Order: sequence, then C-alpha cells, then structure tokens
Amino acid sequence: MTGGEVAGILVAVFWAILVSFLAVVLARLAQTLRATTRLVADVTEQAVPLLADASATVRSAQTQLDRVDAIASDVQEVTANASALSTTVASTFGGPLVKVAAFGYGVRRALGRGRDREEVPPATGRRTVIVGRTVPRARRRKQKG
Repeated sequence: MTGGEVAGILVAVFWAILVSFLAVVLARLAQTLRATTRLVADVTEQAVPLLADASATVRSAQTQLDRVDAIASDVQEVTANASALSTTVASTFGGPLVKVAAFGYGVRRALGRGRDREEVPPATGRRTVIVGRTVPRARRRKQKG
C-alpha cells in the first residue's frame, strides 16, 4: 500500500466515524424534539381549561367588586343621612334640653343651698383640695362625721 492509499483509508475511516457520530447526535436530537412536542401538547391541553377557570374567577371577582361598590355607596349615603339626622336632632332638641338641664341644675343647687344653710353653720371660705376638686370646709366636716 502506498502512502496515498493509507491516507485515503484514514480519511474514509475518519469520515465514517464522523457520520456515525452525527447520526447518533441527530437521533438524540429527534428524540428530544419528540419529547418537547409531547410536553407542549400536554401543557396546551392543561392550559386551556386553566385559562377558562381563571377567566370565570376574574368575572366572579368583578361581580363581587361591583356588589361591594354598591354596598359602599349605600353605606356612604346612610352615613350622610345619619349625620344630617344628628344635626337636625341636635339643633331641634339640643337647645331646649340644655335649658331644661340648666334649670334643673339651678333648682337643685338652690334647694341644696337652702338645706345647707339650715343644717350647717356658714363656711369660713377656706377650701381643701381633694383629688383635684375643692370642697368647702363645712362639707368636709359633714363627710367625716
């Protein structure tokens, strides 16, 4: 065998190994592509019902938000009505009730002073501080006794 023949055989062997390697690589690539195609088909089959469920959920949430919005507007209207009612009641009954309460307080005070003058000698004007309020000396004696 001559050198050219040996070189030709070497090139042929190298070429055969290269073609075999490429055939294995192509076979594995085809297998990977088939698996990927199956995966995409499965994901598509599962995604369509999930998207339908998600769409239904979003519609339901929108309906609930509309209801909450209606309730909030009703509550706001009730609050405004209650405020107007309390203002009306305060202006209608507030003044007269304050006057009646003041009158009652004045009557009690006047009747209380009349009793105190009859039973207790007049106070000297000194006052004692008890827990943040002042009490006349005569009342202090009355509390002790």
